[in-house]
Amino acid sequence: MREVHRRKKTNFKEKILNHIYENLKSYIIVIIIFIIGIVVGVIFINNTNESQSTEIQGYINNFINSLKQDYHIDKVELIKNSLGDNIVLIASMWFIGSTVIGIPIVLGIVLFRGFCIGYTAASIIGVLGAQKGILFLFTTIFLQNLIFIPVILCMAVSCIKLYKSIMKDKRRENIKIEIIRHTLISIMLLILLVIASLIEVYISTNLLMLCINFF
Repeated sequence: MREVHRRKKTNFKEKILNHIYENLKSYIIVIIIFIIGIVVGVIFINNTNESQSTEIQGYINNFINSLKQDYHIDKVELIKNSLGDNIVLIASMWFIGSTVIGIPIVLGIVLFRGFCIGYTAASIIGVLGAQKGILFLFTTIFLQNLIFIPVILCMAVSCIKLYKSIMKDKRRENIKIEIIRHTLISIMLLILLVIASLIEVYISTNLLMLCINFF
């Protein structure tokens, strides 16, 4: 049984490595776009005017203070919102990617997600300082993003692969096979995002509450 388990694990790793190798150029492009989004988000927050900076600082401080005052976090509502957002995200990328002409929009989603992470990280570190800011980021967004970021990148690459495959062979049979492949990948990635949502709500939230008095 152990030998069979090891073989399955090895085969799974090989499939992942082969997938990355076969789509290496696409991954490089998507990762670059994502990093550009992060950089733009950091630059944007660093160039906000005084009134905007004060508003951001007030929002973060009010959020932290409300948690310190035993603010009740509705985890049921939080998991509903998180799952809903992730389902909409994957469904949107699946549909847009399946239209073939929607690749620029898919890349735009990757860019925007990078921007959001860069903006959020720069805002929090700017308000709380490096040490507290990094701890706050770790307890709030780091763990789920270990899954979320690779999923978004992989989803974008799947869309690009679908586009390339259809452009290479426009037969109806091939298009059908490629869309099924793209759909199966999307479902697997959605399952990973469900796990990310559970981590966000039931692990990151508890870590934040444990460390809240430090901020």
